[in-house]
Amino acid sequence: MAGVFSYESSEIDWCEDNYKHSEHVAEFFNTISSFFFFIISPIMLYLLHPYAKERNLAIHIVWVMMIFVGLFSAYFHMTLSFVGQMLDELSILWVLAVGYAVWFPRKFFPSFIKDRWTFARLVLVLTVITSVSSFVKPTANAYALNCFGLHLLYTLIVEMRCCTDQKALRLAKLSVALWVLAISCWISDRFGCSFWQRLNFCYLHSIWHILIVIAVAYGTTLIAYLDANYEIPYSLPGLQFWPCDKWAVGLPHIVLKDCSQ
Repeated sequence: MAGVFSYESSEIDWCEDNYKHSEHVAEFFNTISSFFFFIISPIMLYLLHPYAKERNLAIHIVWVMMIFVGLFSAYFHMTLSFVGQMLDELSILWVLAVGYAVWFPRKFFPSFIKDRWTFARLVLVLTVITSVSSFVKPTANAYALNCFGLHLLYTLIVEMRCCTDQKALRLAKLSVALWVLAISCWISDRFGCSFWQRLNFCYLHSIWHILIVIAVAYGTTLIAYLDANYEIPYSLPGLQFWPCDKWAVGLPHIVLKDCSQ
């Protein structure tokens, strides 16, 4: 058992040179970039609290678990251990599961599902099964997680076809662009490492960490906005950007207009 905790016991090794900047940290920049999760997550918890308070406080679990994603990602890249890899990947799986449970549109529920609580229990069972089966072929986990991401992207595109809110449409475009850019960094680091090593630029996985946490912030806010329009339309939900709504960049959040009057 001690072997699975040991340094470099994972089969996965990203493009960044190991122990180049520290004898105790395998992938220095991949480890440091994981701490962006600790910056973005508390801010998003704060920004989305009015919506979560009105809708369902369980929504906060998504961003609480994103903090653990950052923690386990930092541990994995610091050690490249098998345990670190599994904690990193399983924490992402459970974030996706919670997102499905609280936000997946009711109109897309299977016909035998009549309410969200039943759907959430189904998601829980499937997630437990997936968590156990992930130990069978650990190297395939990351690809499976990206497939879940593609399904969420498809669902979002279907939902946005009926949307006329220009601010929401802009947020959707930004979310997709960030996700595409992030996944391009992930794939390029994974399969084009020799090319980037020749250029002496082995930091695409670090960039992936930064881009994906921002993409999640944009994407989950958009999904939450659509959910608010379905589930609590009386609150007159709107979209704004923090710290200043007039800026071209920022973190999106939901404003419940009837609560601000």
